[in-house]
Amino acid sequence: MSIAPISFAGALGGVTKAAGAGAAGGVGAGSDSGASFGSILAQGLQSLQNAQTKQDTLAVQAATGDLTNVHDYTVAAAEAKLATSLTVALRDKAVGAFNEIMRMQA
Repeated sequence: MSIAPISFAGALGGVTKAAGAGAAGGVGAGSDSGASFGSILAQGLQSLQNAQTKQDTLAVQAATGDLTNVHDYTVAAAEAKLATSLTVALRDKAVGAFNEIMRMQA
């Protein structure tokens, strides 16, 4: 079984521009994806939902004794936790940015 690396780009559904040399993660100004912000956000949330569903399925298998490789559940749980943490951090940044904009004078 091959384990795919977890990255910011994967959690946001394919945003591929990196900020810095070799770093996974930013959205560059020259992004060629052609996708709207809303569709990228929806893909990221769908990715989070998929990770949580996989974790839940493996947890049920572990509880019933049907899981043959315990490390599969451990990896799925870590992926779901990381994706959730990333989503919460992005939400917090978005709310902070919104509040900052609301404090600006016209």
